[in-house]
Amino acid sequence: MNIGQASKASGVSAKMIRYYEQTGLIPAADRKSSGYRDYSDTDVHMLRFIRRARDLGFSVADISDLLGLWRDDTRRSAEVKQLAQGHIDELERKIKGLQDMAHTLTELVNACHGDHRPHCPILQSLETDRKDEDLSVQSRRGAVARRLQ
Repeated sequence: MNIGQASKASGVSAKMIRYYEQTGLIPAADRKSSGYRDYSDTDVHMLRFIRRARDLGFSVADISDLLGLWRDDTRRSAEVKQLAQGHIDELERKIKGLQDMAHTLTELVNACHGDHRPHCPILQSLETDRKDEDLSVQSRRGAVARRLQ
């Protein structure tokens, strides 16, 4: 099947299929005499695997590792579990960071009167150069709380 058909069958865009080939995530497709790519059912199966892994947020590097484990009949499931657990840990770190940001923004929004006056704690917080202050999220929260008082 051609790249359009493989794309439709796998749920991976033709652009991403080409990218995966260029980066070596998947082997280059066979070519027809016309020069067009020719994908097999096995290729589509691999593309679906990649799409599902991407839907779960795995990086291309992790997907490469997962593909290697998937192809290896002598693999230990512990290796797959370890890779998946590492991804969970990273997702939880990101979630915590997003929750911290939402909390800080909520405090700033609550501190803003939202009226006709120009004073705005949200803008004041954004103009502060945080990289020079070496503050943790906790100390930023404390600073916001102090501004609210």
